[in-house]
Amino acid sequence: MNVELTRFRVKEGKSEIVDEWLKFLNDNMEDVLLTLEGEKMYVETIFREQLNGHEYLYWYSIQGENGQDVQASSHWIDKKHIEYWKECIDERFKPVDLKTEVVMIPNDIRKSLM
Repeated sequence: MNVELTRFRVKEGKSEIVDEWLKFLNDNMEDVLLTLEGEKMYVETIFREQLNGHEYLYWYSIQGENGQDVQASSHWIDKKHIEYWKECIDERFKPVDLKTEVVMIPNDIRKSLM
């Protein structure tokens, strides 16, 4: 099981498109949740922050081993998600993977995830 939190910088001037992107995901949650099964994604959460004049999105996830990469998906929701990603995420900024120090998941929940 992989537990991750990664920070990505948003391109300058793309805040309104990020608003649209996050609304799109929330408005289409039923289809979003369908795609998570193939990825073995148990939990995926997006956080947003303004820091030192820059906007960031953080992805927190709990994922099983050997899940399908979102890039390999043919589902329309993933294709649209990737379009937003390419438009909004600043690839010049190296993503920051925060270090996992403690994972607190009760055993009964952990077993049901795996």
